[in-house]
Amino acid sequence: MKSVYILHTGGTISMKEDMATGSVTPDIQNPLHRSTSSVSGMANVIVEEAFHLPSPHITPKEMLILSRKIRDKINEGKIDAVVLTHGTDTLEETAYFLDLTVHTDIPIVLTGAMRSSNEIGSDGPYNFISAVRVAISDGAKGKGVLVVMNDEIHTAENVTKTHTSNVATFQSPQYGPIGLITKRGVSFHHMPTEHEFYPVNQIDKQITLLKAYAGMDDHLFRAVASMNVDGLVIEALGQGNLPPLTIPGIQLLLERKIPIVLVSRCFNGIAQDVYGYEGGGKQLKEMGVIFSNGLNGPKARIKLLVALQVTTNHDELQQLFNH
Repeated sequence: MKSVYILHTGGTISMKEDMATGSVTPDIQNPLHRSTSSVSGMANVIVEEAFHLPSPHITPKEMLILSRKIRDKINEGKIDAVVLTHGTDTLEETAYFLDLTVHTDIPIVLTGAMRSSNEIGSDGPYNFISAVRVAISDGAKGKGVLVVMNDEIHTAENVTKTHTSNVATFQSPQYGPIGLITKRGVSFHHMPTEHEFYPVNQIDKQITLLKAYAGMDDHLFRAVASMNVDGLVIEALGQGNLPPLTIPGIQLLLERKIPIVLVSRCFNGIAQDVYGYEGGGKQLKEMGVIFSNGLNGPKARIKLLVALQVTTNHDELQQLFNH
């Protein structure tokens, strides 16, 4: 029987609804502890409650703590898989952070819930059991960090939350899930072709994220330039374009050696340096803006946060974001 390290961090999966007010808050005791017996027949489980936090309270500091805990437990050589429960609002960011900072073939699976423990149709216990089933499956080995929700298996790099409340909220635009969970077993039909790893032991950079809009000027960029930031991620328009009035502010940031990573605000497609007009992607690339290969804004921010611990060289950063 395989051994699974279970890390609970909080989130809706560990919360309870007040039936009188409808307010959803953390329960005194994590209700998932009651589900541990449901998986004890499937694996030897080592359970730890790392945090009891709603996911908007999770920061890169907590992500690094989780990364260290998982690395330490793997290095002990006594576990075969990891399952981590997490709130859904920032689950994709924690999953991607772990994907970048934990180097292992051992399955690491994150899951959560869209409905609290005492709501009708609560999905937490089912998703938790599904995550354990995936983690102990032989097919999960070597596929990087995975996210399991609603009978689907997604990669940390591609998955994103697409709906505020639907139980089918987690999707991988453009790529789809890499596997499915059924009553009969766990089935994989895709495999990631690449995996990145960055050996980081601290996270101390300040990265800001801005989203472009019609008529945007450079006042937000000048405000960022006046702050103590180490990098900026922009969710640009279309294939990677910005309104022309943003250019002076972007130039100011680049002159101050602040790396700028550009992604598209579209959830499908890749930002590219195609358009040659003022504010177009071609001009931005020539100015020194770094284009990312298909990440969304929050994940590009996580990657820049991690990458800046390894290098501050512009060309090296561009190479890293080509993955």
